[in-house]
Amino acid sequence: MFKRFGALSLSLALVMGILAACGSNNNAGNGGASATGSSEPDSTKPVTINMFTASPEYTDAFNAYIAEYKKVKPNVTINLEIMQADYNTVLKSRIAAGSTPDVFQTTAGGDIDTFAEYSADLTNEPLAAAMTDAVRSNMSSSDGKVLGLPVKGNLFVLMYNKKLLADAGIATPPKTTTELKDAIAKLEAKGITPFANAYKEWWVWKHIAQHFVNAAAQDAGISSKDLVNQFIEGKTTFKDHPALYNNFFEFIDLTVKHGTDKPLERDSNAEVSDFASGKAAFMTGKGAWDEEAIKKITPDFQLGIMGYPVSDKAEQAQIITGADQALRINKDSKVAKETVEFFNWLYTSDYGKSWFSTVAKVIPPIKDAPMPDLDMPKQMEEILKAEPSGDLSVNYSLDTFHQKFGELMQAYIGGSKSKDQTAEEIQQAWIQLGSAQ
Repeated sequence: MFKRFGALSLSLALVMGILAACGSNNNAGNGGASATGSSEPDSTKPVTINMFTASPEYTDAFNAYIAEYKKVKPNVTINLEIMQADYNTVLKSRIAAGSTPDVFQTTAGGDIDTFAEYSADLTNEPLAAAMTDAVRSNMSSSDGKVLGLPVKGNLFVLMYNKKLLADAGIATPPKTTTELKDAIAKLEAKGITPFANAYKEWWVWKHIAQHFVNAAAQDAGISSKDLVNQFIEGKTTFKDHPALYNNFFEFIDLTVKHGTDKPLERDSNAEVSDFASGKAAFMTGKGAWDEEAIKKITPDFQLGIMGYPVSDKAEQAQIITGADQALRINKDSKVAKETVEFFNWLYTSDYGKSWFSTVAKVIPPIKDAPMPDLDMPKQMEEILKAEPSGDLSVNYSLDTFHQKFGELMQAYIGGSKSKDQTAEEIQQAWIQLGSAQ
């Protein structure tokens, strides 16, 4: 998920200049089809790797592994540029101009195919073997090639303030829509606002909706991937699935009616601030990346995680895990071999295994790596001992669709589109934008 904190372009301590020419589509030097071949990179020749990402929340963590790798390979300089606003537009313009970065970031799932022609095949690399099975699947193209590197493992949940729920007499978090409505009434009776939202952001909508997509797929007796493919092919619609046409819209209506003021003006940072400062009991549309920001505001915050109450079937309230963001290595980069060598080091070395949990403090996307010492991953492990994770169904559509979906939902809660208009236009967007094919 590209989290939008506003226009942001960060040059880290090791950045030697702005990426005027990030990488190259020139097959000279070490590039081309032999990018991951057997010959070893020259360990003495100066090498510069240009890396373009959209994850400012990991600035310090990226800076740390770049500095550490400098100790391992003093001849390698990694220039890191991070951009938030218009990242996708800028990336596509650079690719079109023939200045594809050596490393760039995209969403996973369907977008693995979208950028396949620019991505090095990593299937037989040690880094691919190090990935968990679920993450490796998220990084693989439709023909089974590993074309991406996970930025992190992820966790998508409805977060709640344990203290506020306890203050309202709610012993356990709600798992059904009926229980959710009862919880809302109890919270408001105590003067507690139920929901903090960030509906100014287009990407929060996909994080919420995927829980209802999974419920609709379960009700239809098919996989979430098959259901999304049916939407993309125009073989089904929102109206065919009560979990989406009824439950999803009803949930959004509840969060707006019983949420913080001016939801279309609240961005990600505002939502985290509202939630962390105790202004709301639940936080919608977010995930594991927010815990540190919450704890910085309120160090002793009592944070809980839960699946979204998507229906009156308690078993459908599932947390969702997986990898939704991918780094790609430009297959035509002059330094493709050196870049692959760097990521093989990160994903297989002792430092790399500890980097995810102790430096980035994220859920590791690789095997045999410890979990970070944070509440959400610990609770995730306990929950998954008793129940399965929900499918990361956002990965089955492209972010071009998800952005349009978010814009349509913003129009819906803003009152410029009816529920039926919104559902119909979401369906058309799925057909037009949902697939790379």
